Amino acid sequence: MDLISLLFVPLLIIGTLIYSFIKKNNAYNSFLKGTKEGLDLFKEVFPSVIAMLLAVSLLKASGIIDDFSMLFKNILPNSNKFTSIIPMILFRPISGSASVAVLDSICKEGADSFTCKMASTIQGSTDTTIYVLSLYFTSVGIKKWKHALKVGLIADVAGISLGIILAIIFLS
Repeated sequence: MDLISLLFVPLLIIGTLIYSFIKKNNAYNSFLKGTKEGLDLFKEVFPSVIAMLLAVSLLKASGIIDDFSMLFKNILPNSNKFTSIIPMILFRPISGSASVAVLDSICKEGADSFTCKMASTIQGSTDTTIYVLSLYFTSVGIKKWKHALKVGLIADVAGISLGIILAIIFLS
């Protein structure tokens, strides 16, 4: 298995060159053209990625997430199990890496804990809707995506709700 993994990339490159030679294609020019297109796409997508990272950083630094957790804790007095997942629920539609970081901090308390299993279920049941829409829709030039945003956020709410409900039913 180790030998296969070591040889895979060189064999892929050699196979691509042989295929290009058989098809009478200039592999180097095709490579340069693909690189140029990739850089053009990067220039289009990069502002959206920076905006998402800025939004997540502002949410973390401002303390709004902690305020939401405290508000939830005050509204539902017996909700200690659920207050630690509030940051993940808020970050999940925006940033996958931020929600994974929150999931990691939740699971450090205990990988077999109720909260970790519930947070893991939510992580697997939802997607980074706002990130995906801004990144992919920007890259292909779609300007009107309010309906996609609504549907994506409704799906996220459904995934979060079902993750909590399933955790309560099967893990309590």
